[in-house]
Amino acid sequence: MPQAAILWDYDGTLVNSAPRNISITLSILDEVAPRLSGDNLPHCLRSEARYHQANHAAENWQDLYLNYYGLTPGEAALAGPLWAKHQRRNTMEVGLFEGIADAVAQLQALPHGICSQNDSTTIWRQLRQADIAEPFRAVVGYNEVAGEAQKPHPAGGLKCIEAIFGKRCPDTLFYIGDHQGDVQFARSLEQALAGRSRVIAIAAAYSGALPGNWVYQPDQVAHSPAELPALCRRYL
Repeated sequence: MPQAAILWDYDGTLVNSAPRNISITLSILDEVAPRLSGDNLPHCLRSEARYHQANHAAENWQDLYLNYYGLTPGEAALAGPLWAKHQRRNTMEVGLFEGIADAVAQLQALPHGICSQNDSTTIWRQLRQADIAEPFRAVVGYNEVAGEAQKPHPAGGLKCIEAIFGKRCPDTLFYIGDHQGDVQFARSLEQALAGRSRVIAIAAAYSGALPGNWVYQPDQVAHSPAELPALCRRYL
């Protein structure tokens, strides 16, 4: 059995999905909060740069919806479950970050998985289109985890590990993500595994994240996808 595995976030880590995420968010707002349009469009949805700033500053998607987009708690509760539906309807293409395909290829001897708050069907399609699906053994998305157990709760990670390994665990797990919530997720996952695996948190700073500003600090920071194989090999 492999002694290590790599788990990934999706948005902002494997793919630059910011333009598409903005488009999807606007369609969701049209449905649940049409008042937030035109001159009332949230500031952070008016450009990709502003979206990145808000997305990396927010603690989680609920914080983003409530405190950056300006939804009410009731509107946010309606908006969350709509993501998968609106994502599947959206035809805007997204692409891998430059260098990701090579990084995955260099690490393909290890099993890979994805723990994301995105839609798993869409993620699998993107992996196949980009021809990097082979090393990926499991994708756990928004719909596979209860709303109250989304990241940074470890439930998605535990489900992903079980899909790959069954009841056993590798000695070392890597979790690669672009948000401080991903570091929280890695720490929560290690705690839930109760000593069976160590979990190494790697921050994907190449998406515009500023890990130095985070309350929760990663074990390593990748400033480009090309750095990821070497960072992982330090622990193997």
